[in-house]
This record gives sequence, structure tokens and C-alpha cells, in this order.
Amino acid sequence: MEKWIGVVGGVGPYAGIDLLGKIAAQTAVNLDQDHLTVLNWSQPGAIVDRTEFLLGQVNENPAYALAAQVMQLAAMGAGVVGIPCNTAHAPRIFKQIQAELSAANCDVLLLHMIEEVGRFLQDRLPGVKQIGVLSTTGTYRAGVYVDVLVPLGFTAVLPPFSLQTEKIHPAIYDPTYGLKACGVVTNQARDNLLAGTAALQAAGAEAIILGCTELPLAFGELSTAGLPLIDPTLILARALIREANPAKLKPF
Repeated sequence: MEKWIGVVGGVGPYAGIDLLGKIAAQTAVNLDQDHLTVLNWSQPGAIVDRTEFLLGQVNENPAYALAAQVMQLAAMGAGVVGIPCNTAHAPRIFKQIQAELSAANCDVLLLHMIEEVGRFLQDRLPGVKQIGVLSTTGTYRAGVYVDVLVPLGFTAVLPPFSLQTEKIHPAIYDPTYGLKACGVVTNQARDNLLAGTAALQAAGAEAIILGCTELPLAFGELSTAGLPLIDPTLILARALIREANPAKLKPF
């Protein structure tokens, strides 16, 4: 039986919209009626910033609000749910979400986007071992990708911390030119991120994960400087379709 897809769409809203578009684009259809049922619950005001929590700037764990929204989607009929936010998959957040769902006896299938990225790399880029990661400082400090990639035999290549805090994180969060504020890539944000990809390439990266769900908004291309760009939002979209109805998943 085909499952309904649930999306926690407010983390952030532009990333949620991007995921919805990729679900539609990756679904094999001939007619409007062939598309999957997708429920998007976008209530960003209820969820504190994930990076601020991980950096100790706020005490409230966003896991509680995220779990409540996952349960709302389940109550609406979703059978499989994705959270298009890399930082929300930090263990301190994601494990608490799982604990809240378990305590509420909510058995909806909640996908782990970072683990899906790991499986994608194993399947699609088996010869690549040095994986660069662009992300928020929360994801960087929490080792979200390191924890998944290293057990799979990959090396996570991170930018220097000074570049992370002075260029990459502001490209996402700066209130005047960042992706979260603007919803599109500005020249400043793009320049900052290209400085990050150049640093990762110089450090030996053979592919680069766009490890914040706003980052695909800045890169329309599939590669930069000859390095493949890995889009976790696209991978999550395909995983949601796979779990909802694998017969409708387009060939990659």
C-alpha cells in the first residue's frame, strides 16, 4: 500500500520547499494524479535554531518541537517522514526525537537523512574516500557527518574552523546576504561558499557534501572544480519516494 509522505518543512522553510520540489521531480508520473500524497507541515516559529542549541546559545532542545511536528504529520496520515535539516540529525537532537516518538507509541517511519547520504556514497561513489563537508557550524561542531562517514570507511574533510565561522556559516545565516534570509544565493554567499569548496579541494576532498539543506540553493551545478557535489535534500527526496512507493522512484 502506498504511504503518504510527511515533511517537517520549517527547518528552514526554503529548504522544505526545495524538498517538496525534488520529491515531485524524482517521482515517475504521467499525470497530476500519479504524484504521491505529500503533507508539508511548516511551523518554523515553534522550533528553536538547531545550531544555537548545539553551540549552547539556547537551552531548549529543538527535538521536542520537531517530534511534535512529526507526530502531527503521522496523525494526519503520513507513513514516512523526513526532516530537511542536516543539523537536526545531530545525535543530541535526533535521538531525543526518536525517544519522544517511542514514548508516544508513534511508529511512523522517520528517515535519517545523514545515514541515507552514507548509503548513497557507498552505492554511487565507492571509489571515493575523502569526502568534504560544507555545513552550519552546529553540524560542524557536532560531527554529524563524521559520525556517519567514518564507520563506513570514509574520511570527512572539514574546512579550517576560521573559514567555517567567518565565511561558510555566514553564507547560510547572515541576515543581509545569507541563504536563510534571502532564499536565493547572493554574490557574497556564493563567493564565501566557493572559498569553502576550494579549501576542501586543497585538503584532499574528492567529493563535497552540501551539508546544510539551504546550500543546494546556492549550487545549481552537479560539480565544482571537477568535484561531485552531493545534495542530501535530493537523496532524502528519493529515499522518501522509495519508502512511499518504490515503483514510482525515477532511475537515478
